[in-house]
Amino acid sequence: MGQKVNPIGMRLQVNRTWDSRWYADSKDFGDLLLEDIKIREFIKTECKQAGIARVIIERPHKKCRVTIHTARPGVIIGKKGADIEVLRKKLASMTDSELHLNIVEVRKPELDAQLVAENIAQQLERRVSFRRAMKRGVQSAMRMGSLGIRVNVAGRLGGAEIARTEWYREGRVPLHTLRADIDYAHAEAMTPYGIIGIKVWIFKGEIMEHDPSARERKAQELQDGPAPRGAGGRRDR
Repeated sequence: MGQKVNPIGMRLQVNRTWDSRWYADSKDFGDLLLEDIKIREFIKTECKQAGIARVIIERPHKKCRVTIHTARPGVIIGKKGADIEVLRKKLASMTDSELHLNIVEVRKPELDAQLVAENIAQQLERRVSFRRAMKRGVQSAMRMGSLGIRVNVAGRLGGAEIARTEWYREGRVPLHTLRADIDYAHAEAMTPYGIIGIKVWIFKGEIMEHDPSARERKAQELQDGPAPRGAGGRRDR
């Protein structure tokens, strides 16, 4: 099952925690969940050029704390903080709680699965060869210290009549190992031939503590050393 299930959901409460962190009674839960979805979709749309990796939403008593992890914080902050203030006001209008907005820089975007997937999607939309885009993303991640990475692309690759799935992997990606720190994300590329789906798994090491917040403490600590080279393949569907 480790090969099929979402690696993030499988590791919740083991070495990873949720991106939405709050408690609500059953009568308020649906409204707050919908509010979280709208906030995330708005940020993704409004800050599309900023490289949004994660949006964490916490709700202490009568407050809403939104933390945006981005590869380009300057795009969100703007000149003298003008843009971030506009964004904060727009987000505040979407919730009844007092809103606090924080920006966290992703210093190594090559090791963030969401940013890697979106980068490959952007290349495919610019008609870059899917093999070149995959290999470029894999090599960048391995060069920055990843212990393993796998990239899947699926759809009408290269404008082919029959959709298929191709993948490329370097290093090792132990999906069955719960203590493995695996980052996973997916993205979609809108091409003239249809939608191409991209999935990315990045293995960053092992987390020995049984603590949901352990992954965040280890976020900037990457193990060094060369990783063994893997192989790629193809499967028609």
